[in-house]
Amino acid sequence: MTTAPPAKRRTGQETGTGTDQHTDQHTDPRAKPAAGGPTAQAPSTQANMRLREIVFGAAAAGAVRAAATLGLPDALDDEAPATPEELAARLGVQARPLRRLLQALASHGLFAEAGDGRYEHTEMSRLLREDTPGSLHHIALWCTEPWTWQVWPRLDQAVRTGDAVFPDVFGKSFFDYLHSEGGESARVFDRAMTSSSRSAAQDLAAFVDLTGVKSVADIGGGQGFVLAGLLERDASLHGTLLDLPAVVANADPRLRDGGPLADRVRLVPGDVRDAVPVEADLYIIKNILEWDDASTRALLGNVVNAAAPGARVLVIENLVDDSPSMRFTTAMDLLLLLNVGGAKHCKESMTRLMTEAGLRIGEIRPVNGYLHAFEATVAPAAK
Repeated sequence: MTTAPPAKRRTGQETGTGTDQHTDQHTDPRAKPAAGGPTAQAPSTQANMRLREIVFGAAAAGAVRAAATLGLPDALDDEAPATPEELAARLGVQARPLRRLLQALASHGLFAEAGDGRYEHTEMSRLLREDTPGSLHHIALWCTEPWTWQVWPRLDQAVRTGDAVFPDVFGKSFFDYLHSEGGESARVFDRAMTSSSRSAAQDLAAFVDLTGVKSVADIGGGQGFVLAGLLERDASLHGTLLDLPAVVANADPRLRDGGPLADRVRLVPGDVRDAVPVEADLYIIKNILEWDDASTRALLGNVVNAAAPGARVLVIENLVDDSPSMRFTTAMDLLLLLNVGGAKHCKESMTRLMTEAGLRIGEIRPVNGYLHAFEATVAPAAK
């Protein structure tokens, strides 16, 4: 993803796995009483406990951050369960509080008690290891950075005004602060975005239909992981990566001079909201339409103006409707509101903006558990 100059940037947070959204009438605390049933009754124990878990949610996030920061998932061998005492010795921490941390994490499915006081990995705890393919280690750190604990309590203010609260809290816009005072947080952000982009790129490289495509443009494509994956898949394909100068300068080594794909790639520095000086058979726009609508219209308009009639445009976004990962995507949506006043899209809003720009919408399909693809073509009259 792009690392943009302050007033022209979005969080690009795209990262994470789907969340089970089981909504059975008998188990979902949101369910209403059945018709003809009582309208006022004592809350069920389940509803009571579920709400308690939600309001103590910071404890779960804090426990995940502590595990990732300490290196706990990496210290536990995948084949040999270990006691808190053994793990404490490896990590140089106190055994009793580490046992308490493990108990809390295990209650959420991160680690599991294996018997004899030992703990073993689970699928989720492995995702916090740095060496796991598709690791969420850096994402977990980014989403629990110290500044996040200061903006979440101001969500009511953001809902009242519709504006970001980050500037009120820190005296600067989100990206101004990140780039000037963020320090390690800025580096965590970069690592998290790189990790997220790598993971999504694998899914997209397999998803995209390249039939009849000879050239592809990755618009605001960050380091170009998606583009690199497509070029590796099709040896006859040529590509262009368009992003801010500092981002393009640090593109995937496969795309830069001396890289195995460099002879089939153009690296074009520029702001996609100012111009898209690229003509291609296929344009890919992934997770960068989270700004205000005016900026989104500018980018889409620039693509339509640059493209030949009939060119394909593939918009990839997290959605806040019709998604199997609603808890994840709505959380990102609210964090966008807090940080930059941005928003995730629903199908209707994304379709409307694309149609207004002169795109003919085709299929809308899920790419994975948290991304949707909007397939479109440039309408002849829009040129």
